[in-house]
Amino acid sequence: MINLLKNILNTQSHNEEIEDNKNLELLSGLMIEAAYTDGKIEKTELNKIRFSLVNIFDENSKEVDLVLDKALKNKNNSKSLHHYTSYINKHFDNDKKILLIETLWEIVLSDGEVHDFESNLIRRLAGLLYISDVNSGNARKRALNKMVKNNDIRS
Repeated sequence: MINLLKNILNTQSHNEEIEDNKNLELLSGLMIEAAYTDGKIEKTELNKIRFSLVNIFDENSKEVDLVLDKALKNKNNSKSLHHYTSYINKHFDNDKKILLIETLWEIVLSDGEVHDFESNLIRRLAGLLYISDVNSGNARKRALNKMVKNNDIRS
């Protein structure tokens, strides 16, 4: 009986670890996708992605480095938006999805330019994540204000 309980607890712990890794991979992939929409990834965008994953989404910095390296190598093999959003819709609450949109805006804004492709991507993601235009617009404003306040916008 005790061995059965240990196995159940170990299985639950293992499943949570897999779930956390899946979250990190999806977030990294989506953020790299947003940064690469204009055809290049600037160092400022990559720094913003790493900072966001570690400090906003509470991911382990060593794991972030490994997963980001993998995501960068696979950036040309991007997944469909549905791949990302179907998982996020199942596992993230509305506040975390809005935080993700705000973070994506910060990444896109960090190189000092917003290309039409980038804003289109975030608009499509917001729709697929069931985030209203008002909430998405407010997330963009918060991201812009935060970046101006911290002098993070390059011009």
